[in-house]
Amino acid sequence: MAEDGDRSKPSARTSDRAERGERGGARPAKGAWSGGKGGPKGPARGNPGAPRPAPWRQGPGGDGALWLFGLHAVRDALANPKRKKTRLILTPNAAVRLGEDVIEAAGLAPESADPRRFHAPLDPQSVHQGAALEVLPLDWGSLEEVCAPRGERDVVVLLDRVTDPHNVGAVLRSAEVFGARAVVAPARHAAPETGALAKTASGALERQPYLRVKNLSSAMETLRGMGYALLGLDGEGETTIDAALAARPGPVALALGAEGPGLRPKTRETCDALVRIDSAADFGSLNVSNAAAVSLYAATRPR
Repeated sequence: MAEDGDRSKPSARTSDRAERGERGGARPAKGAWSGGKGGPKGPARGNPGAPRPAPWRQGPGGDGALWLFGLHAVRDALANPKRKKTRLILTPNAAVRLGEDVIEAAGLAPESADPRRFHAPLDPQSVHQGAALEVLPLDWGSLEEVCAPRGERDVVVLLDRVTDPHNVGAVLRSAEVFGARAVVAPARHAAPETGALAKTASGALERQPYLRVKNLSSAMETLRGMGYALLGLDGEGETTIDAALAARPGPVALALGAEGPGLRPKTRETCDALVRIDSAADFGSLNVSNAAAVSLYAATRPR
């Protein structure tokens, strides 16, 4: 039988799950986020109509500051000299896993956090692994600067109103793997930089340009003027992507639409051709992140 003094001690399993940010970990007090001094209030568990915290907010970093979370996303952001960093919150275990050299090189003194009361203003369901970093969005420069062609197999990915951060994060990861010049999306009706996007991108957000433009069709015309062929992915496309690429040996921009609505009419009209990915059966279509990976593989192979 346990002594009274032992009853108040959390089990190692509970503490470990709390640090990973899993649902089974300790929850913040009812009616508030997890205890950060002066932190924003969140919805009480019993009040689903209460507002949730926005991924963009005014903070020490100024307008547009956002929180990245998870060891991989935080480590890569800390190591990125182009990323402005304003606040770092770590549990003792996360600090050990990140490494003293990585933390010191970033020049930002971390705040220590109790894994059971992690006080970064994150959604309680965020799998933060005991690490959160407040940053400002990256500034990659202009479309013309970033996408200036360097070779015949240069490729750019265009996302037409793809709003799901997990899909965009996965596209960024594939774009980095296949060496895309940039992922381009409209400034409105597209996923902004968020912690969820960065975590899904698994570090690619720090290295793969993600450009937000005022008008996607205008950006496509700019790319055309730079020598890019514009191919729109469509399940009913008149030709296969392999055939279209074989006929166009130069740089290519691949346009993908949101799941369901697909490419908007204006985007379709601006494309040089609508192409499809051949499938082995009449099953349907790939989701946008998988379609992007297949298309990038096709576009970067020798033609």
